[in-house]
Amino acid sequence: MNKSSSTFDVIIVGGGLAGLSSAIHLSNANLRVLVIEKNSYPKHKVCGEYISNEVLPYLKFLDIDVFSLGAKRINKFQLSTTQSKLISTTLPLGGFGISRFCLDHALANKAHEVGAEILQDSVEDIQFLNDEFSVNTKNTELFKAKIVIGAYGKRSNLDIKLNRQFIKRKSPYLAVKTHVAGIFPDDVVALHNFEGGYCGVSKVENDNINVCYITNVNRFKKYKNIDEFQQKVLCQNMFLRHIFNSTNPVFEEPLTISQISFDAKKPVENHILMCGDTAALIHPLCGNGMSIAIRSAQMASVLIINYFNSETSDRDALEKQYLREWNVAFKSRLKTGHMVANVFNQPKLSQVLMHGLKWFPAILPSIIKRTHGKIMTIE
Repeated sequence: MNKSSSTFDVIIVGGGLAGLSSAIHLSNANLRVLVIEKNSYPKHKVCGEYISNEVLPYLKFLDIDVFSLGAKRINKFQLSTTQSKLISTTLPLGGFGISRFCLDHALANKAHEVGAEILQDSVEDIQFLNDEFSVNTKNTELFKAKIVIGAYGKRSNLDIKLNRQFIKRKSPYLAVKTHVAGIFPDDVVALHNFEGGYCGVSKVENDNINVCYITNVNRFKKYKNIDEFQQKVLCQNMFLRHIFNSTNPVFEEPLTISQISFDAKKPVENHILMCGDTAALIHPLCGNGMSIAIRSAQMASVLIINYFNSETSDRDALEKQYLREWNVAFKSRLKTGHMVANVFNQPKLSQVLMHGLKWFPAILPSIIKRTHGKIMTIE
């Protein structure tokens, strides 16, 4: 990259759902955008791969048609306890299943098409001085920008450099994801609890079944490998036992990620606007992290465009407005996610809840609504 392109309006650190969505949105507004992403496309990521329909209008605005990519329409939800007690309901808003491999690749192609620059590299440091950001990467020169968006995921060495509080505390959670081939309904997303964790199951494109679970790493270490853990722990749930024993793996090896933190994060740190999992992580049990990532990208992009159009008075006003809108959109959803996860981490309490849901089935859609947003309006 030549020196003339080393200064941008916006630098986006991380090229996942939030980062790429913002790159498309901002580039369409004629801003000069650089996305710095350490991985190449396409790439699988540890993710539940169910997305609420709330983001469909925004994806259409970005010219992304998920159903032309093979996404599965999902309108039913199943929930089981560790004792294999099952309850089913209709999803109030509905959603769709699509892999990160597919969706990230489509978003990256669109970002490139509309003029965003995508650099495969790792950001090592971000400094803010004299109302301007300086971004240092591992392999190239220094980049400068008026605005930086942090969209680099759940945790990074960059969080240490930025002195973020959550990174100082060890987290006990580990997540595992794989794709399998077999029979599973196209229109269902299932959440099956097992002792020490929970597992999401749903179809994605190419008729693959996404299986993604989270557990306590200390419990996981008691077993010699992933297969043994799945057979001896997950398969105590009859529904998971059926899935693992009646399907064939698509991946050579499952993907894993550790040190997943659900501690509170700040949506604005060191003047960087944080999006998606970089700003907050909703418990996977709620199955809505991908929607929050896309929604936060829209929110940040609209405010940044207003800032460059002088519709926002200054940087301080931009940051305060983003924080306000973030809290309105997500604070309650994240809180509900923590409450639901705490219940299912206590087997006796979760059994009481499931018994109550059997008698009062309308409660479950109400809980789901509290972890999902409304259909996004386009600005």
